[in-house]
Amino acid sequence: MSMIAENGVVADDEPAGGPQLPHARQGQSFEDELAAREEGALEARYREAADAGDPGAASLLGAMLLRRGALDDAEPYLRRAATEGLRAGANNLGVLLHQRGHAVEAAQWWREAAVGGSAPAAHSLGLHLREQGDLPGAEYWLRQAAEQGHTHAAFALGDLLEHRQESAGAEKWFRVAAEVGHQEAAFRVGLLREAANDTEDAESWYRQAAARSHGPAALRLGAVVEARGEREEAARWYRAAAQAGEPGAACALGFLLRDSGDEVGAADWWREAAEAGDGNAANALGTLHADWGETEMAEQWYRTALGLGEVSGAYNLGLLCVGSGREAQAEQWYRQAAYAGHREACNALAVMLLDRGDEPGAEPWFSKAAEAGSADAAFNLGILHERRGELPAAHQWYARAAAAGHAEAALQLGVAKERRGDLASAAARYRQAAEGGSVEGAFRLAVILERREDDGGAERWYRAAAEAGHGRAQVRVGVRAAERGDTEAAERWYRIAAEGGSRSGAFNLGLLLDSAESSESRLWYMRAAEAGHGRAALRLALLAARAGDLGAARAWCSRAAELGPEGVTARAERLLDALRATA
Repeated sequence: MSMIAENGVVADDEPAGGPQLPHARQGQSFEDELAAREEGALEARYREAADAGDPGAASLLGAMLLRRGALDDAEPYLRRAATEGLRAGANNLGVLLHQRGHAVEAAQWWREAAVGGSAPAAHSLGLHLREQGDLPGAEYWLRQAAEQGHTHAAFALGDLLEHRQESAGAEKWFRVAAEVGHQEAAFRVGLLREAANDTEDAESWYRQAAARSHGPAALRLGAVVEARGEREEAARWYRAAAQAGEPGAACALGFLLRDSGDEVGAADWWREAAEAGDGNAANALGTLHADWGETEMAEQWYRTALGLGEVSGAYNLGLLCVGSGREAQAEQWYRQAAYAGHREACNALAVMLLDRGDEPGAEPWFSKAAEAGSADAAFNLGILHERRGELPAAHQWYARAAAAGHAEAALQLGVAKERRGDLASAAARYRQAAEGGSVEGAFRLAVILERREDDGGAERWYRAAAEAGHGRAQVRVGVRAAERGDTEAAERWYRIAAEGGSRSGAFNLGLLLDSAESSESRLWYMRAAEAGHGRAALRLALLAARAGDLGAARAWCSRAAELGPEGVTARAERLLDALRATA
């Protein structure tokens, strides 16, 4: 609690002709020497007058001695002034007694001075009452002082009102204090404006405080300007905040540098922040070493992070253990993080339990993670319920995951809608999945758009899925290219699909090459047939028959009949009958 002595110590006017200038001692400036001489002379005059019974001089002398820390010498003079009814003396006596640990008696003298109109005394009394839990009394005296223009009282009143969640009143008094230069008050106005989504006004208050070397304000200002993409200015403010002793700023600067590709610079700032006690920085440093393949260093920093209270350290230790095959240790770390409320650890623990068949043990951890906002856990709960045939519950969890941006959950909802024939809703969910990165979602959306004859939309999403490696989409892009007469593009996409294992891609490539009379076509028919494509097997049978290789023709006919589908089976059986008749 900050207490302020009253009564400034002001020198009397110098006699005519000015003072005699002393020589400055070594290590002391001329101005300091002169000020010391003047203060000594002033103290002597006050002491003489106070000892002669002047209570005003006693008050001034006591204030001077109090500021110097000479409490034993100051107390009798301040008591005399306070007893004589001087409010400054009463306030300063309260300050002295508070410094000596006599809070109750200090409050009595502050009350006497405050009743007499002393703003510093009202401020000190208000702070004392707040410490004692008397919030109405604290508010009354802080308001008395603040309304007299006492800056620190205005801030303290704002702090009290904010504690009571009276944001409007808090902001009013923070502004009063900030407008006369109170740094912390300016910062607090900024926080309140930012909480009200008035980022522009918040920024101006952060700038005011940060310009006066307020570390937390510089940190918030850095975050505000970074959010709008001004990374260089953000870095300057983060550096300023870090130099003012904010470990969080050094940590934020590390993330800024990492995102710009400077991992070594990021590591330097994270190390500085971690050594200052920032667990998030230690965790980030561990992740960086893990990415570099330095698992021992990663483990060391994760343990440091955990020791600093960052539970992500335990989760990441679990990931390290999984990566090195230490499943039992991984489970221990996951459990430690999960019990501390780390949602991704809850989900990871549940996955581990489910993988070894402990569904009853897994489900509560999935639920805990999902309730904490884990989209992955909500999706996994959907899968659990769907496995058990509990479709309404499954769809509820999928919907929750999809609302949090989980693309595969949106895909599952789209599939369910399509099965019920609700293609409009299915398309909406597939679009959500596709825009979230689901390749299957993009393909399924394209299929529906093609049915609606939305060729532009279908082409876009088929191509997106194809470029992401979706075999069926690659075939469809090839088919659409062939329909346009672009055989070069068609061949390229069929070949990509075929080489990726698509039997339809291999068959279509064979047809395309066959029409171009390429000897390569038979190789692709064979690959498609061996992968189970009935039409490819039938095509091989026809080619073999034309070449007079009736044994191979009969073999491929039999294979085509087995593979189907129904039309292929019927044609293969007719051809086989004809071949037998020929034999």
